[in-house]
This record gives sequence, C-alpha cells and structure tokens, in this order.
Amino acid sequence: MIYLTQLIYVKEGQEQVFYQFEDVAIPLIAKYNGQLLLRIQPTDDSFIEQPIDKPYELHLVRFETEQDFRAFQQDESRKQFLHLKEQSVRTSMLIRNKLNNTARESDKMGFTASAED
Repeated sequence: MIYLTQLIYVKEGQEQVFYQFEDVAIPLIAKYNGQLLLRIQPTDDSFIEQPIDKPYELHLVRFETEQDFRAFQQDESRKQFLHLKEQSVRTSMLIRNKLNNTARESDKMGFTASAED
C-alpha cells in the first residue's frame, strides 16, 4: 500500500482550469486500485503554524502498489488533459509513504498508524 500526500499550489485566476483537470484525473484513481481519501481546500484559519506558502488544495491518495500509481500517471485519457494541469498549477509537492505491516493491520480497521519511508 502506498500513500501519497500532495500539496498543490494553483496559479491565481486559474482555479477553473485546475478543476477541469481534476474532473478528469480524480475519477481515474479508482480505475488503478486507488482511493482519494482526503481533498482539502484549506482556509487561512485552518492553520496553527505556517512556515510555508498555503497550498490551494491538499490531496491524500492511497494506491495498492507503486505500479498502480505509475499506471494512473500513464493513463492516456489523463495525459490528454495534462496541459490543463500545466496551465493551472504553479507548483506542487508530493510526499510518498509505504505502510509497514503493523500499520497495514491498523489501516484495515480504519485507525491511523505510523508509516515508514
């Protein structure tokens, strides 16, 4: 199981273009044994501490395997709309984690557990 957290920084005025890309990309996650667990648009009052720029959105996604994630990235229908992502996203940060065996058992029960790199 692989978990991905993405901080997405959208160019000002390009929010609707970003949504057009997300309307294509997000439904494809399930096709590749993935699940969007969280999609958050934080507000200024959501932060307790903020030494970095506030992202426009945060995504937490789970895929069964690294191969599933790679297949999602290579999806032909997704690739046809990458120009929308390139037009609308200023930058993004992707954080990857794989769960250890103990964490997998906790995950099956819906609990949070520690992750290993």
